[in-house]
Amino acid sequence: MNLSLLKLHIVELLDKHHKITTVAELLGLKQPTITFHMRNLERDLGVKLFDTRMGKIILTDAGHALLHYAGKINALAAEAERVVCEFDTLQRGSIRIGASYVPATYVLPAVLHRFAREHPGIHIALSVKTAPVIKDMLARHEIDLGVISTEPFQVPTLVSESLGEDELVLICAPDHPLASETDLTPERIASSSFVLHGKDSSTRQMTDKWLERGGRRLPSYLELDSLEAIKQAVMLGEHVSFVSRIAVQSEVERGMLVIRPIPGQRVERYIYMVSNKDRHRSALIRQFAEYLSGNQE
Repeated sequence: MNLSLLKLHIVELLDKHHKITTVAELLGLKQPTITFHMRNLERDLGVKLFDTRMGKIILTDAGHALLHYAGKINALAAEAERVVCEFDTLQRGSIRIGASYVPATYVLPAVLHRFAREHPGIHIALSVKTAPVIKDMLARHEIDLGVISTEPFQVPTLVSESLGEDELVLICAPDHPLASETDLTPERIASSSFVLHGKDSSTRQMTDKWLERGGRRLPSYLELDSLEAIKQAVMLGEHVSFVSRIAVQSEVERGMLVIRPIPGQRVERYIYMVSNKDRHRSALIRQFAEYLSGNQE
């Protein structure tokens, strides 16, 4: 069986565009060539992979099963090509970074600025997602390196290095009752009007665990996906929230927010540099990792 990268690429493109003409144009091939490869795939595998419905090419169940592996194989092939091209050179190449919101906003800009200035031939792409999504992207080889803020974790396919602590703190407005309360208890915090992060956020997951450990329920809360929106809502005076200390340093220094330690069990959180164990670290990746580690010293 000749299961070539081209055939697997055709499967991916047909699933995305559903048109042989479009796939042929994208690959710079003629339509009969695409049809030839489709028929060869079905013949070699002995199963129907493609259906035609309303003028569109639709993958069968078997086709979707092949698509799952086609995506992985094509991603690994592209990664292998990039690694070989970048090997032992910092003059050209690309690096794909995934980061959760806090390090993407408050840690990486200075590192990216310095790296881009000293290596102008390198293309850097940054994708900002939640920490769980970044882990998934690393597992699927969609990015080269991840920088996430989360609690300690272990994933068999990933290797992580702590870049420093990212403490979770309680924030409130300077005139909020909790700002000056001396005996700040978990029950007192939980009875306040909260602003929660979105459900996919690692901060939200840690907040939920803190509440669950004490069997506490919030009487009322807002749920916002944007950290900046959360800070603005808290600054209005009525709400409180748990956020990264790094994310509110500027507002605290300007007297716009007050931070208080979170009572109860310690909420551990760190900024991690994460990579796939199977991903070869080229000279380019190693150099960027050194910049990132050095920035935290």
